[in-house]
Amino acid sequence: MKTITIAKGDGIGPEIMEATLRVLSATGAKISYEEIEIGEKSYLNGHSSGIPQEAWNTIRLNKVLLKAPITTPQGGGYKSLNVTMRKALGLYANIRPCSSLYPFIFTKHPKMDVVIVRENEEDLYAGIEHQQTQDVVQCLKLMSRPGCEKIIRYAFEYARHFQRRKVTCFSKDNIMKQTDGLFHQIFKEVSKEYQDIESEHFIVDIGAALLADKPEIFDVIVMPNLYGDILSDIAAQLTGSVGLAGSANIGESCAMFEAIHGSAPSLAGKNQANPSGLLMGALQMLNYIGENQAAELIHNAWLFTLEKGIHTPDIFHQDTSKQMVGTKELADAIIQHLGENPNRFPRKSYGNNKPFKLPQLKENVQAHKELWGVDVFVDDKAKIPQEVAQRLQAMELPDLSLQMITNRGVMVWPNGFEETFCTNHWRCRFLPRSRKKVEKEDILILLQNALINNVDVIKTENLYAFDGKPAFSLGQGQ
Repeated sequence: MKTITIAKGDGIGPEIMEATLRVLSATGAKISYEEIEIGEKSYLNGHSSGIPQEAWNTIRLNKVLLKAPITTPQGGGYKSLNVTMRKALGLYANIRPCSSLYPFIFTKHPKMDVVIVRENEEDLYAGIEHQQTQDVVQCLKLMSRPGCEKIIRYAFEYARHFQRRKVTCFSKDNIMKQTDGLFHQIFKEVSKEYQDIESEHFIVDIGAALLADKPEIFDVIVMPNLYGDILSDIAAQLTGSVGLAGSANIGESCAMFEAIHGSAPSLAGKNQANPSGLLMGALQMLNYIGENQAAELIHNAWLFTLEKGIHTPDIFHQDTSKQMVGTKELADAIIQHLGENPNRFPRKSYGNNKPFKLPQLKENVQAHKELWGVDVFVDDKAKIPQEVAQRLQAMELPDLSLQMITNRGVMVWPNGFEETFCTNHWRCRFLPRSRKKVEKEDILILLQNALINNVDVIKTENLYAFDGKPAFSLGQGQ
């Protein structure tokens, strides 16, 4: 008997969780449940993260969480509990299968069968933001080599384990050459180890356009966190409804399973919500814990029920549906049809499917790191870049001089256009005149000079080279 932690969530969460648990119970799966309270009530009871310590303890003890959607209160600086849980528990892989249910669910894409593998811990979802001037805020995009390699290997292992033919990478490395560039580079390195699986790469904008237009050309798609979050919802909607898609969040020791949609408070208590998303997440959970027979029973009964045209309001269509039902009634229909197999859809068979284990990451060879310069970011209300340059040049050291100023990434000094709009946020790059390497003491002296000359420094970024290769971006237009 496996004990699962459950969280009924907010909004429609309790209704779809109750429906899901009834279906699971009807299969005879060897599962017991331990409930925790997280989400809106916890936020409002003073837990700024939305989860009390005793709930963390329960999750970490049982290792598996089935979670209904939660509501994050507006305002008040509340952080996303979903993001917090994924990062705190090391749930680095988010798996979202999105398959067309044509012709029984209305969709323009009858042949779609895509799995989105989304990195879950890094990227802009680090949530590190600062207001640096009156007019400018920043959000840090953090990508690591181990983080990229883990999710990319997971995508290839998933494809191999489930007999998928191709893995596609989406990134934006034509613009973000360091962060997304790292993701694409590691994809190319890892793909060489999986010669049995086709690999390809698309810039995310054209990739997204193709996904919306021709999803049948894709199989498994791996991408960084933000793109994966957005495109997995789009992919789910292309199959007929976001309400149909479940999600698995997998880590090395813990796992969390959920629907991909939100808590939909406007539908709460109306018996109208589709429990299918949470049920599909529960199927992934059953396979994860080895209850494959129960997963098989539920999946085939669910498909059989959809074939009969028994649909909730979100997927009801006059051409494909026969009976509109509520949350409870859909669960009843699925339970009634346990043991039935679909007639048009392929029968689902999970056999003795077990979770696969990723190979251990190889320790990266230590690169030689050198400090080549520094970017000094300043708050200056001047409208003309030359005025900023004059103030910054007063900070220079004998062998560390101002080489470039950018505003919102665009070079505005020494060469720039008067048409370029500038804010009060300036990136000022200092590089050595006659030598390559810079000492950290030089940067301290530079900042002392800024203080003396009343230059408002808001942050600095050291400019490094690794094994002699510059590891920082140029200014746009440089």
